Amino acid sequence: MYEIYETKERITADNDREAARVRQLLDAKGVFLVNLMSSPGAGKTTTLVRTIKALQGRYRIGVMEADVDSDVDAKTMAALGVRVIQLHTGGSCHMDADMTYRGMERMGMEDLDLVFLENVGNLVCPAEFDVGAQLKVMILSVPEGDDKPLKYPLMFRVSNFLLINKIDAKAVFDFDEERCRSYVRKLNPDMQVFPVSALNGTGFDAWTAELEKRIDAWRNGR
Repeated sequence: MYEIYETKERITADNDREAARVRQLLDAKGVFLVNLMSSPGAGKTTTLVRTIKALQGRYRIGVMEADVDSDVDAKTMAALGVRVIQLHTGGSCHMDADMTYRGMERMGMEDLDLVFLENVGNLVCPAEFDVGAQLKVMILSVPEGDDKPLKYPLMFRVSNFLLINKIDAKAVFDFDEERCRSYVRKLNPDMQVFPVSALNGTGFDAWTAELEKRIDAWRNGR
């Protein structure tokens, strides 16, 4: 006789419990958490810098920078004057809810309204782990191609917002925005899509305005 033990189901169940604990902490502190995800090179950090600059006058902002190693992005965020912590995942290709909880505790949530988690650059693993964030935002850059929803469907299914970044380079690459949107609609009809350029700021007014609406709606519904 032998037993079959589904380890992935156990890991997922454990993570879901930790995600609930993250949400409890966010509710208690009145903090809105955004889980920002993308593949490497899509422009997460540049997008985050421009987003923070647009919102700093209204919110007290913290950033958790998750990477396998290095502190390059944390230095970039610290230069903006926001509270920041660098989280090394020890080789893991994603953040999970327990890592997120411990990161928030270490950084401190007092006197913050809005926290961004810049997740590890990856379109696979981060999609599988709920970190307890109120909003999941993914970035797809134009050079990656318009077929990414077909290749990484889970990321598109679980995310709330899609930022199509580097829209200023669309003429240079074979990227069909409407085709990409059609793939997205089939996977996630409720996903909101924002074409943006972190380089020149195109589309950032619409993106940050909708983010503010989500934050305000959450606050009013607490």
